[in-house]
This record gives sequence, C-alpha cells and structure tokens, in this order.
Amino acid sequence: MTHHTLNDLKNGRLAGLREVKISDGLTEVPREIFDLADTLEILDLSGNQIKSLPDDFARLSHLKILFLANNDFTVFPKVLSQCAKLSMIGFKANKISQLPEYALPKQTRWLILTDNKLTHLPDSIGDLPHLQKLMLAGNQLAELPLSIAQCHALELIRISANQLTAFPGALLGLPKLAWLAFSGNPFCVPFPENDALPTVSFDDVSRGEILGAGASGIITRGDWINAPTTIENPQGPLAVKTFKGAVTSDGYPRDEFAASLAAGVQDGLIPILATIISELEMGLVMELIEERFSNLGQPPNLETCTRDVFLKDTVFSPEKVLKMAQSLSRIMVHLRARDICHGDLYAHNILVNEAGDILLGDFGAASHYVSLSHAHAKALESIEVRAFGCFLEDILGTMKLEDCRIDFITTLKKLSESCLRPNANQRPDFARLQEQLCALPVT
Repeated sequence: MTHHTLNDLKNGRLAGLREVKISDGLTEVPREIFDLADTLEILDLSGNQIKSLPDDFARLSHLKILFLANNDFTVFPKVLSQCAKLSMIGFKANKISQLPEYALPKQTRWLILTDNKLTHLPDSIGDLPHLQKLMLAGNQLAELPLSIAQCHALELIRISANQLTAFPGALLGLPKLAWLAFSGNPFCVPFPENDALPTVSFDDVSRGEILGAGASGIITRGDWINAPTTIENPQGPLAVKTFKGAVTSDGYPRDEFAASLAAGVQDGLIPILATIISELEMGLVMELIEERFSNLGQPPNLETCTRDVFLKDTVFSPEKVLKMAQSLSRIMVHLRARDICHGDLYAHNILVNEAGDILLGDFGAASHYVSLSHAHAKALESIEVRAFGCFLEDILGTMKLEDCRIDFITTLKKLSESCLRPNANQRPDFARLQEQLCALPVT
C-alpha cells in the first residue's frame, strides 16, 4: 500500500483513490479526507497521534477497511457503528480501555484490538453475525461475555496475555472455530522446561544475515563461536531466533519460546540445538533449514480473512498431497501427546521441499492442554482438528485432479469434511485421523 502525505491530501493529489495511507504526525483526521468519500474503501492512519474520530466520520460511506494502529485512542469510537460497509477494523497498540455497547458495525468481519487496555467486552459482541477473526491478545480481560457463543461465524480468536482466571468455555460450542490461542493468562499452566538442551550466551554465536522477521522476533543466519561439547556438528550453519519482549498478536514471546522447547524432537519439527537466555533477550539456536524448503502457502489476505492463499502456479501431485497430510497428522499426534495445541495450523507456517517433506514452525499461538479440564481439552483438540480440515481442504485445491483416482479424491474430501463438521463431537481426534490417512493408498 502506497504511503501518502498530508500535503498530498490537501493539494488534491489523492482524488479518486480507493486506498489511502498517511502516517504524518496527525493529531486528528483531516477534513479533506471527506473529499474522497465517493471512492475511498481502505484508510490506514496508523502511526499517528489521533485520539478520536469526527462525529460525521460515517460520511465515508464506501469505507470497508480502517487501520488506526499506534495512535492515542482510549475509547473505541462509537461512530464506526454507522459505517454500513466497514468490515475490517484495526486498533492495535492504542490505549483503549472502553469498547461501548453497539459501537461495532454489523458487518464487522475482522477486529484487531491487540495490545490495548480493555477490561471487558460488550454483550453486543454477540450481535455480529459475520465476525470471523477477533484479535484480543495483550489486554486486561478478566472474562469474555457469554454472548460470544452467538458468534457462529468466528473462526480465529486470540485471547492470550490477558487476565482471564478461567478458560472461557463459551468458545467451545462455536461451529467454525479453528484457531485459538490463550496462553499467558492467570489460569494457564506453564509449559514444562526442557533441560535436555544446553544454554549458551549470545556471545557464543554469530548473528549475520536476516533470514526472516515476525511479530515475536528476528531469525538470522549464524555460526558457532563457542559451541557446547554436546553439539555433534559445531561447523554446521545455524539459524538464531532472537525473541522480542513485547506482546504480539498471538501473545507473549516467552510463551512461544517455552512451547518451542516443549515440542521436543520429531520429524517435521525444526531441530533446536540450544537456548539463549540473557538479562535483556532470549533466543533459540536451531539448525539452518535447507534452501530447497519454501513456504507451502501464503497468509490470509484482506479478502480471505482466515484462509490461506496459494501462488497461482502451486500444483502438487496426489502423492505429495497425501505425504504432506500424513506427515502433518503425525506431527499433530506428537504435539497432542506433549499437551501442546499449536493454535496456528496453517499452510503458511509450513515449509515444504520438492519431495513433499514438510517442516511445521511458528509456536507463537501455542497453548497448553494441561491448563484445561479433560472435557475442555477434548473440545480444544476438536478445534485444532478443524484447522487441519481447513488445511486439507486447501491443499486439495492445489492437486492435479486429472492425475487422481476418483475414489482417492473422494476419500480425502470426506476426511476433510469430517474435520469440518459443525458439531465438534463428531470430528475425529488426531490419532484417528492419522490412522485413516496412513491407511490411504494413492494408487
């Protein structure tokens, strides 16, 4: 999205635009924005110092998406309820402590309130029939309203890093919920420590080229400067992940750190060689992933909201699709045995090579089954099974249908459909899913 300036707006250079992004030290919404009311659909005023919206903000009658991250709002602006087409709203990293009743537009599909000061949600949250994605990590919520059980379209919710004293059971009956993260609340049991790995300092490894950056940290290419004696190949190239301290859209980086260690060793998980803990930072030393691995999918976009997208030329053979599904089911059985809910089971968090080998990463949304009662833990597994069903449905869409036997396609579709059943009690668990997939021949 192109960056614009206040001068661009005032001098009429943005006339007729559909998308506008201005981060220019604004303390209020400039009145000239209403000159774009006939065309403006996406407005991004993040990174300013705005505290409120004008009372006539709804004059932007075509507005569908609004981003106001990193501003100075303390109260969610109720005027947004009058924006008939507004469906995606982002107020990440403000100071919002109040979300008034009926302040949200009926068309709300994607709501981002990460890293604010909310202590409660309004009961009217249950009156949002289209709400699919709800980002609430890093607030001060002590409970969720029971009305959230009426959000039948909700597929993804982040409630990590709040003040919840009990797991909100009202979420467990939602028919489409597939991605749930709740770590970092008072009711949560910490992940067990992994004493099997050596602990080193940042002085023991070099940090060079940046390989990737996410909400929770930065991954750089590295090498051993002073390798522990237990390292089998001290000359091997490394990847060093350095965690940030702040809350992310998924929760606390320290919970991701702990979950990554608790996952242990399993084919399909990136091997961790050592931990790094200092007064200011923490990190992981991992094996460097071979260049032949690439992302299986791309993250959801503004249009798809909760579902991954794939590059146009992404095509997999039936053999690779089955291999990936079987491998992922084995990984999920392993994680379930270690009481880890991944929470972000998506193709964009999976790396794949030409042979169809996969690596699952990103434990930022992981939660601990031990924090829940037996009944709630069983329901949580069925939620993650639904995420697996979405994954399976997505990769089936990349398959060369002309190369497939009809009964093979039918069986995989039925497996996916069984994971997507609205009634969570009718979905298979991961052990049963693995058994079914591993018994399925391609030819």
